[in-house]
Amino acid sequence: MIIRLVKMEFKLNEIDTFRLIFKETKPLIEKMEGCLLVNLHQDAQHPEIFFTISHWESEMDLDHYRHSELFIKTWKKVKLLFDKKAEAWSLKA
Repeated sequence: MIIRLVKMEFKLNEIDTFRLIFKETKPLIEKMEGCLLVNLHQDAQHPEIFFTISHWESEMDLDHYRHSELFIKTWKKVKLLFDKKAEAWSLKA
């Protein structure tokens, strides 16, 4: 299993927009082959910092998602809301 951790820092005035995008997109991500779980977490001390944590059956499933039309369209919208460049890690469970 692969756990994907993505740290994103948003412009404060764009947090609600991001939350809406995530709410709409989460069910679609969870329907992707190999996706086991997707969660969103907000930093307790810095409200502009969010983490997505997703669990995938394999690295191949994660890569398939990362090259999908869903990811490309969503990421294009989300990255416009960033205050800083996102960071991401793939972890083996």
